[in-house]
Amino acid sequence: MADKNNAPVLTPSFKASFFENVGVKLFHFVNRFVAWHKLPGFIGALNLGVLRVELRAENLHDGYSTSAPQGTVNSDPLEEERYRFARHSDGKFNSLQLPRMGCTGIRFGRNFPRQYTPKPTEEELWTPNPRMISEKFMKRKEGGFIPATTLNLLAAAWIQFQTHDWFNHERSDDDFDIPLPSGDTWPHGKMLLHHTKPDMTLDPSDVGCPGYRNTNTSWWDGSQIYGSTEEVTTTLRTQHPDGKLELEKDDNGRPVFLPRDDEGNVRTGFTDNWWIGMELLHTVFALEHNELCDMFRKAYPDWTGDQIFDKARLVNCALMAKIHTVEWTPAILAHPALQIAMSANWWGLAGEKLTKLFGRISKTSEVISGIPGSGVDHSGVPFSLTEEFVSVYRMHSLIPDSIDFYDVGEGGKHVSTVQIENTLFAKSRDPLSKSNEGLNMSDAFYSFGINYPGAITNFNYPNFLRNLPTPDGQIKDLGTVDILRDRERGVPRYCQFRRMLRMPAPKTFEELTGGNKELAKELSDAYSGNIELVDLLVGSHSEPLPKGFGFSETAFRVFILMASRRLKSDRFIAGQWNEETYTKEGLHWVQYNGMKDILIRHFPELKPTLDKSKNVFAPWNKLAGSNK
Repeated sequence: MADKNNAPVLTPSFKASFFENVGVKLFHFVNRFVAWHKLPGFIGALNLGVLRVELRAENLHDGYSTSAPQGTVNSDPLEEERYRFARHSDGKFNSLQLPRMGCTGIRFGRNFPRQYTPKPTEEELWTPNPRMISEKFMKRKEGGFIPATTLNLLAAAWIQFQTHDWFNHERSDDDFDIPLPSGDTWPHGKMLLHHTKPDMTLDPSDVGCPGYRNTNTSWWDGSQIYGSTEEVTTTLRTQHPDGKLELEKDDNGRPVFLPRDDEGNVRTGFTDNWWIGMELLHTVFALEHNELCDMFRKAYPDWTGDQIFDKARLVNCALMAKIHTVEWTPAILAHPALQIAMSANWWGLAGEKLTKLFGRISKTSEVISGIPGSGVDHSGVPFSLTEEFVSVYRMHSLIPDSIDFYDVGEGGKHVSTVQIENTLFAKSRDPLSKSNEGLNMSDAFYSFGINYPGAITNFNYPNFLRNLPTPDGQIKDLGTVDILRDRERGVPRYCQFRRMLRMPAPKTFEELTGGNKELAKELSDAYSGNIELVDLLVGSHSEPLPKGFGFSETAFRVFILMASRRLKSDRFIAGQWNEETYTKEGLHWVQYNGMKDILIRHFPELKPTLDKSKNVFAPWNKLAGSNK
């Protein structure tokens, strides 16, 4: 296959089995009459399974024209035998055959063939004006916060915490001078935004469709905590012989604060877009790392600090992957088929109880016994995260305007309401200062557990994110940024995006909005009556949601594919899921712990309310004082 520049383009070599192909054809027929999300739970989960088969065959494409940039055994020999059983901070050697696959500096892939994701023309980039779209469809109206009442604020913080592990684009020194619509009220004169920096041209196809490099590792390796280079990781470790991460102590002598440099900047693996939500989650998983170090030192007293650090990181990362798979995802996609499917991703249809009793029932079947330990498979394309995956995780509307803080020690009494913009960057720890009623980390986690995030829909971006000064010296409207970035990077617009996923594209604005005539008219006016121009994010925010869904089915189709791919491609999850790599104690820690266990372990004051909560990312049971 060649693209329009006559350069070879890698195509997927995944081949479905006979029975998988039969399943695809069967559910194609069924879905003509009944959508998967309207089927009974177990049947719906099977339907999702065959959708994933089809997506693996059609919607995985490399960002390169050859696999050469992924490295070889000869070009990138294993640096130390240590990394056969431990994660390398740069992401190297997860694959011993393609040592640079998924490492920092490797390009994002694509979910669509590159000839369908070209660099936009100037007209395509600015039509319609992205700032106008932000003003019309992102702006949160005064007093118009739309809450997501099935989730809590911890769920919003969690997904940012995770995306900081997965992806970050390089930025160019060149700026967009974003044109402002007539009469715009932007108070800063010009609206400037750094370009995304394209990778060097390695092939003629890169001219028409530039590649963009990921400055994070693509693996589920906790790089937001540990860093995406070995040099950064070294600076974050203490000189403690037990391989611990550095933490500062609070006024009571408890090590519960991330260290800061002389200028007040937090020291951790990834610090962009920092706020109190990141402060909480980075801290608790640094604490968990150190708890694991204590466990391994006790179990293996002769180990070096490096050995303890490596195992603690390996277990901590696997635990985060498990929490995201079986806790966060079922909270935001609360549909019966998803509850079954996401549990099956980790435990298989055999289920958690049988797997804990007997281990893997099937050595290789991910369907029967889950993805961990089922064997690595890249579905015919070198592993990377994709530009489209980045796009569907644009969830800024989850952030509310303010946080109500409560005191756990005082029975959950409300003590303050803080605007989130007053918890950003260097001010992230301010709500926990002595001047703010003496609140501590337990109080902050409890407060996040009972505050609602915003719904992922139109008209629900917090206004402070649409006038946001950032440490790089820019002032950003993130609504405009989200629209412009998708266009800049060649992500197809809404209707074409759906077609490329073999989903029906709406023919009218009313069809898109599920009959909402007022919204349909607003969209038609903004997009000059051309439904093909509707941006992916705006279309996804406008479509009706399946029952229990916190975000669109369009975005979910990419999720079906990529959620399992991140597990299935990882040697340390799908491959070496064994006691030799993790130790007996490490595997037990992953399989028998969840987010609730972590929070209670480090903040035992939360036990009374968490014991009554089924899912940590759903609203917690309130203490008596919080109901007043």
